[in-house]
Amino acid sequence: MKNAPRLLIADDEVRLAEALRQGLSKRGYDVTVTHDGNSALKLAKAGGFDLILLDLMLPGLSGYRVIENLRAANITTPILMLTAKDGEYDEADALELGADDYVTKPFSTVVLLARMKVLLRRNQDASPILDVGILKLEPGKHLCSVDGVEISLTRREYSLLEYLAERPNRVISKQELLDEVWDEPSLDPNAVEVCVVQVRRKLGKPLINTIRGVGYQLVGATHP
Repeated sequence: MKNAPRLLIADDEVRLAEALRQGLSKRGYDVTVTHDGNSALKLAKAGGFDLILLDLMLPGLSGYRVIENLRAANITTPILMLTAKDGEYDEADALELGADDYVTKPFSTVVLLARMKVLLRRNQDASPILDVGILKLEPGKHLCSVDGVEISLTRREYSLLEYLAERPNRVISKQELLDEVWDEPSLDPNAVEVCVVQVRRKLGKPLINTIRGVGYQLVGATHP
């Protein structure tokens, strides 16, 4: 079964954001909504989204700064800007910072969906493949395989493994995983341990080391 494309909508117009959430959910998208720039940046940096719909005039941290921060962190998730005609800046500013496209409010649902599909298709075609020894991840397609055998992972398990695979051989603390993958720093760290155990079991290979008292490390196991 094909995974639903994951969307992050960041817009402080609550009614509009909720209308988008409902409409896009009915069309088969997996939608997360936030209303301020700081939380939008945190969620986007945690990864796992296929497309970000970003209002430029957000409270806390403007959409421009969100784009700038994401691109500086080498996060390439496509960004579709939602702009107002009387916005302080024009679309060119955000495009120069690294946004991919824009629609102007009020926008047509037909036009929005068409722009989204173009960016989603482009992202799927261009998504990098992560190879760590016998482990292979294709984030754009949410695929994981070990020794060529496809592994089925939940969204959370995949996000955790992808985060580790992007940093092979580096030791990652539980707190960093809570901050970046769960986006819930106050959550019980045991949640990370449980997820790691589940991922290890599904991979069936000793690919994730536990560095006692420090964290976890994805290692590049090779073919026998």
